[in-house]
Amino acid sequence: MRTTKAQSEATAAAVLEAAQRLYGERGYADVALDEIARAVGVSRGALYHHFGSREGLFTAVVERVQQQVAEQVQRAAQAAGEDAFEQLVAGCRAFLLASTAQQVRQVLLVEAPAVLGWARWRELDARHARRLLHEGVQELQRDGRVRGAAAGVEAGLEAGLSVGAVTAVLSGAMDEAASWAASRPDPAAAVEQAWEALQVLLSALRTTG
Repeated sequence: MRTTKAQSEATAAAVLEAAQRLYGERGYADVALDEIARAVGVSRGALYHHFGSREGLFTAVVERVQQQVAEQVQRAAQAAGEDAFEQLVAGCRAFLLASTAQQVRQVLLVEAPAVLGWARWRELDARHARRLLHEGVQELQRDGRVRGAAAGVEAGLEAGLSVGAVTAVLSGAMDEAASWAASRPDPAAAVEQAWEALQVLLSALRTTG
């Protein structure tokens, strides 16, 4: 039974990997389930068995990519040392770099909102990178490191800048920056230009704490 379960999990992982590559290269509309099945060497029925539907497979791919990006963000934040604001900055840069990769951008920022709808896309995003961002901003607010928040924290109130608002603004800025940079003739140079602009936003939030 364990062997069968392991084989099933291996098949599902192979399908996800192939689907992620194909969706990232050509987009959801131009990739048929039969092509994904052929790439893995399984039947179309196997895809339905594991993921239920074409949209179910795409949703699983989106979550897989989001998790991969979140892991890169976490690694960058952990490598930044003990300062919570430096961790936030490092995580934001890691998100921008990861999201600018062509296949990641195609799946997360182009295809996912269009295929799944804005509300479902935001729901999935909230589980991964946006969750990490929210937690980082929340920690900074508790420590009085977000401008205007310290007095409210001491009083037990959420005064000053809203954690939700800061998270939404930074997340939206990074999504747009990644899309803009990836579409430029020189994406690598555009990433650095976008990062300079994002650093201005981050610096405006910072207090000496």
